[in-house]
Amino acid sequence: MQTSVDIAIVGGGPVGLSLVAMLVAQGIDSGKIAVIDAKPLTVAATDPRSIALSFGSRELLSTISAWPSNVTPITQIHVSRRGSFGRTLIDSHDYQLPALGYVCRYGDLVRALDIATPAGLSVLRPASVNHLKQFDEHVLLTLSDGGEVSASIVVQAEGGVFSEQTPKAQHRDYAQIAITAEVHAAAPAPGRAFERFTSEGPLALLPQQDGYVMVWCVAPNTAERLMAMDDENFLAALQDAFGQRIGKFTTIGQRHHYPLGLNAQPKTQDRIIAIGNAAQTLHPVAGQGLNLGLRDAAVLAKMLARDFSPTTLTDFEKSRQPDRATTIRLTDVMARVFASGSDRSASQQLLGFSLGLLDFVPPAKRALAEQMMYGWR
Repeated sequence: MQTSVDIAIVGGGPVGLSLVAMLVAQGIDSGKIAVIDAKPLTVAATDPRSIALSFGSRELLSTISAWPSNVTPITQIHVSRRGSFGRTLIDSHDYQLPALGYVCRYGDLVRALDIATPAGLSVLRPASVNHLKQFDEHVLLTLSDGGEVSASIVVQAEGGVFSEQTPKAQHRDYAQIAITAEVHAAAPAPGRAFERFTSEGPLALLPQQDGYVMVWCVAPNTAERLMAMDDENFLAALQDAFGQRIGKFTTIGQRHHYPLGLNAQPKTQDRIIAIGNAAQTLHPVAGQGLNLGLRDAAVLAKMLARDFSPTTLTDFEKSRQPDRATTIRLTDVMARVFASGSDRSASQQLLGFSLGLLDFVPPAKRALAEQMMYGWR
């Protein structure tokens, strides 16, 4: 059986579902759109992972009535360097905003987007794309269930893969592993997120409900050692790396870990475009990956409302290049430079001191805050 549509979106996660709603908001008939996703909706909607959404992403999601109800606001971001006195504090009140960003469950966002999904859409799940062939006027997708989809435009919105398969890809292995878990502390600071740089990588604590989401980036051998610890010893190691700003760490949930890298690859086919993690998989420092993907979706929806030609996709790539390049550069530099020396080395002391100077240079501090909230614009 073959389904014929104008736009086929491969990936039914937050970026793919946001694109659907944004396309319909731009006047595109939902009956001309198909979404292909490998996961059943029940799996995605119950995913307990935590994600960071910028204030700009809240504005985008609110325009399509897909803002999740269960979110924890981030009103302050405390940035510091381990072993240095330098630090900076970014506060939402300085920008007359209710929050700099928010933390929510992946599943809660997917459920909100599912509710906002227009009727008439062709949703093919669980199904994956086995083969994809491009012709002059359309692309033919062969699915794992034997079905076929013919589309004028294919949007790759599935989660990206960190690999070196594409020679032209902008690729970097950070030699870091991210360990994630939910933690609780004796003296939490409501609404305050922490980004703490160490010699092995950043350590982030994002407020969620009455605790924190921890993302701790370390060298592979350190990750192996930390993952082998019991909870008591792990929390002691975390305390040593983070300090006493929120008191003693008291409990930790299940730990997960995954390798980190940068994989930003360009579009290579006329009628196929990649957005979100399919176009750029970033280091999690500053939590910019999903937010960049939502901005991709918003711009692409506006441009596809014009026409479905390869020229539109070329124009999209050009229009998104500044924001993508700036965000990639920011996360890459932060991931590498702050982990380029020991905690008390002269270079890292200088970097730590520079964080303190940000508080006395309002234009530079505002530029950093606006990049994190809205991206390049």
